[in-house]
Amino acid sequence: MRRIAIAVAAPTLTLSLTACGALGVSGSSSDASPTKGNDMTVGLLLPETANTRYDKFDYPIIKERIAALTRNQGRVEYANAAADAAKQADQMQKMIDDKVDIILLDAVDSHAIAGEVKKAKDAGIPVIAYDRLSEGPIDAYISFDNELVGEVQGRALLEKLGPGVDTSDKIVMMNGSPTDPNAKQFKQGALSELNGKVTIAKSYDTKDWKPENAQANMTEAINEIGRSNIVGVYAANDGMAGGVIKALKAAGVTNLPPVTGQDAELDAVQRIVAGEQYMSVYKSYPTEAENAAEMAVAKVQGKDIQFDSLTRDKVSSPTNKDIPAQLVSVVALTKKNIKDTVIADGIYKVSDICTPKYQSACSAIGLK
Repeated sequence: MRRIAIAVAAPTLTLSLTACGALGVSGSSSDASPTKGNDMTVGLLLPETANTRYDKFDYPIIKERIAALTRNQGRVEYANAAADAAKQADQMQKMIDDKVDIILLDAVDSHAIAGEVKKAKDAGIPVIAYDRLSEGPIDAYISFDNELVGEVQGRALLEKLGPGVDTSDKIVMMNGSPTDPNAKQFKQGALSELNGKVTIAKSYDTKDWKPENAQANMTEAINEIGRSNIVGVYAANDGMAGGVIKALKAAGVTNLPPVTGQDAELDAVQRIVAGEQYMSVYKSYPTEAENAAEMAVAKVQGKDIQFDSLTRDKVSSPTNKDIPAQLVSVVALTKKNIKDTVIADGIYKVSDICTPKYQSACSAIGLK
């Protein structure tokens, strides 16, 4: 195990880590363990539907990759908890009862799910924490460097505010759900950049990451601070950025302050093109999802060398230390690099972004 050194360079703020398919994990079962070959069931538990990525990217990519790795003999048992921790606990218990071979878990509440993780362990079912670090005896973790995501957001916001930014300038922080450990890390990373450089006039931990909750919080902040006194907004993800922007527009703000985001959702990319949202953080969901599928297959089939090559980092949760992990690359997405990121990676086509409403704005930045 080793800690991966990460370098960040403005303005693109890109980092590089393990490539997909480390050490050639493939569809071949020739070196599989004698007790388990390609006929396997992978349980996939995703947390919510408010963020479109889970149903649009994560699930279909994992399903396709599992099939490819197992010569179409492996299957994915999928459940989405719709932001309900109790529902997810029931879904996980069902997978344990169904005796799936391994579980990929993206927790609604990382602390509350620890009991089910222990039950899976006791039943001999490995659990890989996917995207969010769950408590309990998990076998591995795959996600992004979450503190770095927050640093990228905070740094990009300061960069947009420019060299004239003053410690008296007021911003609002719209952080993620208090039950999501990632949100705490995003916040910590952002604060490492923002503290001492601007005044954080209001800071919110937004229940369930819901855009409508962010909109309500932002409306309160505008009323307390004054709409003309807010120079920027740190929004931890794109859904909440949309809620923040709705609140600003409803308050009569026409010259919008820079607003950050994360996830490169289509609506957010269009807002970036239109100049309503300054930036998002593009995280390569295909890389994360494909590598998670490879980790799951390697673990079930006893391919220890391949599994170790995919989990070269270490992380710690409140309950477990030195968990094998993989952290995937992130990129600050602005008007300048839409072509080189979400379009180049096949996440969106130009036609998806440049609908009639946005054609003029697309032409202005050379997006054709």
